[in-house]
Parts: sequence; structure tokens; C-alpha cells
Amino acid sequence: MKIVIAGVGEMGSHLAKMLGGNGHDITVIDTDSKALADVASLADVITVEGDSTTFAILRKAAVRKCDLFIAVHPVENTNILSAIMAKQLGAKKAIARIDNNEYLEPNNKEMFINMGIDYMFYPEQIAAEEVISLLGHTSTTEFVDFSGGRLSLLVFRLEPTSPLVGRELSSFTVEEDSPYRTVAISRGGKTIIPHGADTYMVGDMLYIIARHNAIKDIMALSGQGDVHIKNMMILGGSRIGVQIAQAMQNDVNIKLIDYNAEKAYRLAEQLEKTLIINEDGRNIEAMMEEGLLNMDAFVAVTGRSETNILAAMLAKRMGAKKVIAEVENLNYINLADSVGVDTIINKKMVSASNIFRFTMSTDVLAIKCLTGSDAEVLEFIVKPNSPATKAAIRDLGLPADVTIGGVVRGDKVFIASGDTKITAYDRVVVFAMPSAISKVGYYFN
Repeated sequence: MKIVIAGVGEMGSHLAKMLGGNGHDITVIDTDSKALADVASLADVITVEGDSTTFAILRKAAVRKCDLFIAVHPVENTNILSAIMAKQLGAKKAIARIDNNEYLEPNNKEMFINMGIDYMFYPEQIAAEEVISLLGHTSTTEFVDFSGGRLSLLVFRLEPTSPLVGRELSSFTVEEDSPYRTVAISRGGKTIIPHGADTYMVGDMLYIIARHNAIKDIMALSGQGDVHIKNMMILGGSRIGVQIAQAMQNDVNIKLIDYNAEKAYRLAEQLEKTLIINEDGRNIEAMMEEGLLNMDAFVAVTGRSETNILAAMLAKRMGAKKVIAEVENLNYINLADSVGVDTIINKKMVSASNIFRFTMSTDVLAIKCLTGSDAEVLEFIVKPNSPATKAAIRDLGLPADVTIGGVVRGDKVFIASGDTKITAYDRVVVFAMPSAISKVGYYFN
């Protein structure tokens, strides 16, 4: 697939590296020659220096031949104009990053579609929604619903008290009426597709596909229980922090901390049921005075990854039951994970999940790029006469780095086993490592 990316900031660079690694033909546009040189050193891309809102530059980037145009400049208006122009010049699909929730309202969204923009995404809103979902499932590190919630992906770390520790996977027979299946284990920074002889160990990060009615029982296996959140502290009056507060302030006692006095006054007017505190989150004494010891949840979403990690570490040590930190520097994700941060949010990765499905040749209902793992979880609709319908799963010849976790057929939900036979129009949830992403769609197309 030929893909043109306009804007080579953090998100553009991440997308270029991720999509380039999947065999796509990538062209990147930016006015910053140094940024172009940097991304060219990280990924196999063609660079075009110039303004993506000019016809000359868009023609130079050959957008008339591109299958997908992605505008991810920091400036929203530039993205919208670039995407409209690219579509008019012949791009098959155009995507734009935005910073305004108003544009996503149904009537307004339809106007942009009529102008040629196929999809708009607001990274801060996507990240906020992910945090809110996680706060509803506090014992998980990540939680994703598929097929309207009938199947779910749960990610959690095994505590020493877990009854799974020391047991082999082979001791759990996976059949279609099983409540769940372990599709992957992350251990020591490496993600593995487990087999029967593998043993659960303390500290393992488990990736489990489960039926909706089994979620509560499965979480008990982690060795930690769910926490009912009554009191929450948000560090950082960022767009993510504000959206979380707006969504939860009617049900939870929220304190939002921001060091900027002017912003704190504005937030106090905007968030009527949230207590806004003008304070430096790095000041330990001040944080203690504001009740850090009594918090059920702590969410650090300032603009600095380092501040978020340190504040989350402090909150965890002070007894906060659920700690979430926004970590935009990808190099810090493993560090944050190793020092006890429960959940890491990264705008680039959650946005990439939404964009990545546009690059698949098969119908993909949903895709989730997992933080802390290279793997992706995808939900396919199986097409008639596709290879997946020709034999039982064990005889399909799937790549070694692919596991089919579950199948939804009408009102029926199956946890996939080797004997499961897939039929046309089934919804199938698949766990795949990067080496297999480009191959897996073949089986369902």
C-alpha cells in the first residue's frame, strides 16, 4: 500500500516507523529538513520537504497514486486542509488529526466526510477514553472489548498470591466452552505466544481473551482485586486530564493539580464539580497535604513523561490503589513498567490502533496496538470461502506468531481451540506479533 504521511512530529515519525515495518511504501512530507532526515534514519521512507497545503508539494509526493493519506501536523487546520486537498487530487482515503471535539459530533463529522475526509481522530480524546475504561477495571493494565463486549481482552500482571503461579498452561484445557484463553505472555521485556509446556510465573504480564461473563472470575486469578474508585487525583490540566475529569466528576471525588495559576483559574470555571489545585505535583509535601494518601486512583497526564513517571511512583508508594501515567517517550515505557506504574498511556500508540486498520486488506472491525508489547489484537469479519473456513484452526497453517483467541457467531461466543471450525461472517479476535501482521489477513479475506 502507498501511504503519504504529512507532518513528521512524534506521531508522524511513529506511524512512519510502524507502517514502514509492515512493508508499505511510505512518503513523508514536512517543512523541517532535520525532522525529515531523522525519520529517514529510523524508517525506509521517501521524504518530501515542503508545505503539505500546497498543490505542488502534494503532487511531488504523488498523492494521486496513494491509497492512504494521513495528516498529523501539530496544527489542526493544516491537517484538515491537507486531507481535503489530497482527496481531491486522487488519494483513495484521507485521515486527519484534530484537536477539537466539536468536529466529531455527528452532523459536523458528516460535513467533513462530504468534503473528502474519511476519518478524523483526536488523540487526547482516545487516550482519555482509554483511561476511563481502565478505571472501570482497576485490576487490569489494559482492557479492550470486542464484538460489542461479548469478548474482551484483559491484560494483567501476575502477583505472588495468584493461584496460576507455578502451573503449566497444559493444566488448563482450552475448549469452545472454556471461559478464557491465554493468548500471550510478556516476560522480561519479550512477548511470547505460549504453549502447553509454558509455566505461569510471578510478574508475568498475561494477555487473555475472555467471555464477558467470565471477566470477574478471571481477574481473581491475577492475585489482586478490583478497586471501587471514590477519590481520584489527576496531575496535569492537559486535554486528557480535563476530559477525564469532565467524564467522571459526577461520580467520583476528583482533585486536579496544575502548576500554572492562570490555567488553574480557567479549569475551575470549566470543571464545576472538580476541585482544582494550583500546585507543583513534584512537591511531595504539598501532594501529601492535598490527600494523596487517601486516593483510590492517581492519573498523571502532564506534558512531561519524566514528571508523570516520578509522580506515579510516589503515588504508588503512598498507597494509591490504581496508578496511571501518560508516557509519550517510547524509550521510557519499559522503565515506567519496571518501577511499578500500573498502566501506561501513550497517545501515539492508541491513535496508531485507530489508523492501522485502514492499512489492512481485510475487513478489520477493531485493532489494538498494545502498550508494553509489539503485538496487536485484531477483530476480523470472516468472508465467504476464505481460507479460514476450509479447515479446523489447528489445520489452517497459521503463522507461529498468531493465535486465534475467540469467535463470535450470531449470539454464540466461543473461546477458540484447535478443533474450532470458523464459518463465513464469524467475528474472530486474533492476537498477532509484528512478523505476522501482514500475513494474517489472508486467512479471513
